[in-house]
Amino acid sequence: MVQLTIERLGHQGDGIGQGPIYAAQTLPGEVVEGDIVDGRMSKPRILTPSEDRVKAPCRHYSVCGGCSLQHASDDFVSNWKRDVVVTALKHQGIFAKITAVHTSPPQSRRRAVFHGKRTKNGAHLGLFGRASDILHDIPSCKLMSASIMSGFETLRSLVVLGATRRGHMTLTVTEVAGGLDVSVENGKDLDLKFRSELASFVPNSGLIRLVWQGEVIAQNGLPYQLFGSAKVVPPAGAFLQATSHGEAVLVDAMRRAVGDAKSVVDLFAGCGTFSMPLAQTARVHAVEDVREMMEALAAGWREALGLKQVTTETRDLFRRPLLPDELAKFEAVVIDPPRAGAAAQIAELAKSEIGVIGFVSCNPVTFARDARVLLDAGFVLDWLEVVDQFRWSSHVEVAARFARMS
Repeated sequence: MVQLTIERLGHQGDGIGQGPIYAAQTLPGEVVEGDIVDGRMSKPRILTPSEDRVKAPCRHYSVCGGCSLQHASDDFVSNWKRDVVVTALKHQGIFAKITAVHTSPPQSRRRAVFHGKRTKNGAHLGLFGRASDILHDIPSCKLMSASIMSGFETLRSLVVLGATRRGHMTLTVTEVAGGLDVSVENGKDLDLKFRSELASFVPNSGLIRLVWQGEVIAQNGLPYQLFGSAKVVPPAGAFLQATSHGEAVLVDAMRRAVGDAKSVVDLFAGCGTFSMPLAQTARVHAVEDVREMMEALAAGWREALGLKQVTTETRDLFRRPLLPDELAKFEAVVIDPPRAGAAAQIAELAKSEIGVIGFVSCNPVTFARDARVLLDAGFVLDWLEVVDQFRWSSHVEVAARFARMS
């Protein structure tokens, strides 16, 4: 047995002691004891607990890999995530005040990726353990929405019906109006008999749509998301902000960022999370590289009432970023890139005459890199907020406004 004092948390939320040695579910200042294998203390025993340590609210926390910070107080996690952003910015020589930290409440996650496996007596359904291939049932999860968890046993029945013995079935489950939208991968192959079984399963299941390995099997109503006043039906499994709370915070931030601009280009627009609310007051051009998302956005706009014009463009912004002459058509930009950031597009924004940029990022490191380019090009960082819609995880997002100096 080795004793270790935890000095800090790493980016994945693990405690780190001298060595470095990693210990999950520990906090700075704690003295822990355990065996060390390959630089990791897998089962640390807490000898001296931190004042910030709390009892995990979920009974699955000790085995489930879905959360990493339930053992820490809300204030600790909020301050730690703020510090993660501050540190990323400092590495780029940026010193900015974070004006707010917004944390989504428990049981608010509206999208989950579960794994299922057939057993002799039924099925396992849940998440894998931390750094493990062991699947754990999580019927009392405190993270997922009540709508998702109320359908948990129905989803388990779907695993019994459709999983093979060869591996784990993957179920992407999204809360939609009236029920659940479910997309399955790695299940049984579709033949005539199995199609009939699935089609019979759906009507009384509470599922609004069931997609099996890319093919729509059955639909009970319209699996839409409400973006502003528009009802949009995203492709199965498409990107969606993790919580309604987080989405509302980000939409409010982007509205404040673009202000009274009358023309906005929405880059990495998804299915219209920002495009539709912004179209209440501005013309919007939405750009995304997934054609099905652009089709869903356009269809939602056509059915909505009272919105300004929304146009769409399917375009890979990594390979073909909008150029300064194209950006000159707009008064403001909203950009929400994936974790890799948007280096190519940011370079073109820096060369353009665009005056205002609303920036959403799910990676503080690439955000700081891209922010440095904008600042060097004459922008100022007006404000910056932290958005924590991945509660109890190490994940953190930011929303910011950049404006050119007069």
